[in-house]
Amino acid sequence: MALPAGTKAPDFTVRTMTKDGPADFKLSDHIGKQNIVLLFFPGAFTHICKAEMCKMSEETAKYAALNALVCGISVDTFYAQDAWAKQESITIPLLSDFRHEVTRAYDVVWPDFSGMGPASARASFVIDKNGVIVYSEQTASLLDLPDFEKIEAALGKC
Repeated sequence: MALPAGTKAPDFTVRTMTKDGPADFKLSDHIGKQNIVLLFFPGAFTHICKAEMCKMSEETAKYAALNALVCGISVDTFYAQDAWAKQESITIPLLSDFRHEVTRAYDVVWPDFSGMGPASARASFVIDKNGVIVYSEQTASLLDLPDFEKIEAALGKC
């Protein structure tokens, strides 16, 4: 079960692809500066994940107005995420949890993704500027999208 609201968000450092090449993304570098929307998704190049990440890319300005950085995170390599982002015009940062450490820390492991073994469940967390999870959701199915209205409502209270 996903970490509940009220929990201090576990810090992590993962790899991501930037316009300048591969780089580290450390959650604690953003704490104190802005709220974070952390969206776990099972895998790049899948249709529901595409819908979720494209929607969030289209709504970047709305989330920026709520002082929030939106990031997608999966167990894909950052190379695969980068190719997918370019193909689908995904503009939010995609974070590679290739070692599954963040997925385990946030307790959102999906035990078997399409017969390929464990991956990230579809889950969303809103982390406030103090580093506390103020909204937590894991969908019942990988086919379900997060409740974007509840995510926005949680940000509105930050």
